Amino acid sequence: MTDRVTDSLSAGTLIEGPEITQSELQLAVRNHSMPLEALRNAITPIGLHYVLTHFDIPAVDPIDWALTVGGRVRHPLRLNLEHLKARPSTTITVTLECAGNGRARLSPRPLSQPWLVEAVGTAEWTGTLLRPLLCSHTQ
Repeated sequence: MTDRVTDSLSAGTLIEGPEITQSELQLAVRNHSMPLEALRNAITPIGLHYVLTHFDIPAVDPIDWALTVGGRVRHPLRLNLEHLKARPSTTITVTLECAGNGRARLSPRPLSQPWLVEAVGTAEWTGTLLRPLLCSHTQ
């Protein structure tokens, strides 16, 4: 027999007390922290970077996907993935830390992943820079 989940708290709910809720446990299964021993590496090893996913991960067809810049812009823009890949790329090393790092110590605690200090990691990110891309399409 399976128990039915009755703890369906909405995001942003404040939780009184130290007990971990069913909703927080469900988030912990979907997400994971970085083992603090990985801090000895200049770059967080692949697979050890923290993950916090608030929403479903979309299925994207790379052939149909496009970056669209619209709204209050002078020149609307639509670029497919191949166009973006053909642009010059840059690799930069970036350390990311979740804004909610340490939230497990808050009282009351907001409903989310109950991080202590492990939501941090350093990675090398490669891609085309946004500013030159936007500047090249505004002239």
